[in-house]
Amino acid sequence: MSAESITPPAAAGSHAPYRYYDLIMAAFVTVLLCSNLIGPGKSCRIDIGGQALVFGAGNIFFPISYLFDDVLTEVYGYARSRRVIWAGFGAMVFATIMSMVIIRLPVDAQEPFSVKLQPAIELVFGNGVRIVLGSLLAFWAGDFVNSYVLAKMKIWTGGKWLWTRTIGSTIAGEGVDSLVFYPTAFAGLWTTHTLVSVIAFNWIFKVLVEVVATPFTYRVVAFLKAKEGVDFYDRGTDFNPFSLEA
Repeated sequence: MSAESITPPAAAGSHAPYRYYDLIMAAFVTVLLCSNLIGPGKSCRIDIGGQALVFGAGNIFFPISYLFDDVLTEVYGYARSRRVIWAGFGAMVFATIMSMVIIRLPVDAQEPFSVKLQPAIELVFGNGVRIVLGSLLAFWAGDFVNSYVLAKMKIWTGGKWLWTRTIGSTIAGEGVDSLVFYPTAFAGLWTTHTLVSVIAFNWIFKVLVEVVATPFTYRVVAFLKAKEGVDFYDRGTDFNPFSLEA
């Protein structure tokens, strides 16, 4: 039986208790925080056939958050995915504020390790205002576009062809993410050629991750629909991104 037809579609506004929703939310926020806090601190270079591929380490893991977003919207619907997106956004804002406060707290000059550690903390967590703003805006816009497109495509396809909406929504969401983040963070600092090249490479790479992960997504979706007893269709859903109503 296909992933799309395990259970009858849930009606909008249904509030059945779910066993795995909170776990997926926690996993989503964890991936998001780690990829944004740890990843940006390292630039990677791989030489392939004389051509150098340069990318941020966080780009390897950030697309996983889109897999969770796809699963959440496909199984539980846009409204519940929206709550998770806001939870992730709030976590990123808190992590940013926490980083700024810790960096600026006075160092204990009597503790040699603290004195040596301070420059490293500033280097890894002291991202500029433009990078922080770009990350927050790109995540917010990209994830909401991803969730909205998937929810709409599910209705258009009648729940068939899951791969078309997971990949299609990722093309749209990751495209918006890249188009928002890189110009916000680096326009005027990088050449136009570099900016366009980085946007194109990261967009294609993130979409390819979604393509490769499609069999895994199918299995997770099928498992959750069977266990949760829900296959949500967003008919009549309020797609206002600023609402927290489920």
